Amino acid sequence: MADEPRWLNECEREAWLALAKLMFNLPSALDAQLLCDCQLTLFDYFVLSKLSMTPGRTLRLSELARRIGSSLSRLSNVVKRLEQRGLLYRAPDPENSRYTRATLTDAGWDLVVAAAPGHVAAVRRYVIDGLTGEQIDVLRDIACHVMRRLNEAAEESRSGVSPSRGRDHAGSAD
Repeated sequence: MADEPRWLNECEREAWLALAKLMFNLPSALDAQLLCDCQLTLFDYFVLSKLSMTPGRTLRLSELARRIGSSLSRLSNVVKRLEQRGLLYRAPDPENSRYTRATLTDAGWDLVVAAAPGHVAAVRRYVIDGLTGEQIDVLRDIACHVMRRLNEAAEESRSGVSPSRGRDHAGSAD
């Protein structure tokens, strides 16, 4: 006989639904601002921004994907599009030609610098402003906790271990 699912109680359900609504609506609002201001999606901005903050404005695609929390295939499609716009270029990694690196161009740098003020204003408007320092700390802690759980599940999936095996149902990443 299968175990009965651990249904959410009312408080848990309200928290989950609020988070789900946030996950659907916040990226759309941030996309809209960036698309309107500089013809970039939020994902495009993250790619350019991460490159702009690295030495030499260059990263291996696999490392860039890891840093922005993306699959390599999704990142590759976006990088191809950004390269066609002249915002970055790809080249084999001189240290190991099995890897490809992305490098931000001057045009990409100029665009991300121009996009940053509007993006930060939108993040402040939608997320940061109106929260106390303590709420911001809690928000960061919750987001990091959920990301750890997602990373653990991805690692278990890659190793062939079922996410629900080998731990109690309450499971804890901390």
